[in-house]
Amino acid sequence: MSRKTDKTSRQTQRDSARTARLEAVRKQQRDSARRRKAVIVAASVAVVGLIGGVSWAVVGATDSGSPTQSKAALTGLQTYSKLARDHVTGKVPYPQTPPVGGNHSATWQNCGVYSAPVPNEEAVHSLEHGAMWITYRPDLPASDLTALLDDVSGEPYALVSPYPGLPSPIVASAWGVQLKLTAASDPRLKSFINTYKSGSKAPEPGGECTGGTGTPKG
Repeated sequence: MSRKTDKTSRQTQRDSARTARLEAVRKQQRDSARRRKAVIVAASVAVVGLIGGVSWAVVGATDSGSPTQSKAALTGLQTYSKLARDHVTGKVPYPQTPPVGGNHSATWQNCGVYSAPVPNEEAVHSLEHGAMWITYRPDLPASDLTALLDDVSGEPYALVSPYPGLPSPIVASAWGVQLKLTAASDPRLKSFINTYKSGSKAPEPGGECTGGTGTPKG
């Protein structure tokens, strides 16, 4: 077998493996999204019975699927270059909150939705693999959190977690870029997700986002 044929075969195998990983993660997230939706609907029905349907109005007001949101310009996007990429042990003093890149743990954080903060060093490794890290203040209103989770539903390279001490209620990060938002209804959130969900701008796009550390709830 020639070198060219052998190289093509290896590339085909890598592409097939990546496609299989993505499909497995998408299936896991679809199942989790269905479970989340069932819980949200049940909770909404209970609240409607108590306060006469006000909650439905709030949820409806945060619809994240409008065409306007997908076309919003990413004004305010901050970019960072020349980020280190070494594997290290221990804590790293990142200059951004949350970090957008830099030295990180040798283990990545599994993508998905978390109800508790995740370590910076593991999350940065996930960013290197092409993940988006959507962080939010722990006191974010429930309606905003619901809208945020709807926006990332089905995205296999989305990492979502609360983050105490954020400079704004929601911060969307990918490798080398960051966007601060005051609410999930901001159309720039959906635009950020659409722009960076492929992970193509990361150093190692398509790297593992499962099989690392952490057990996401969705």
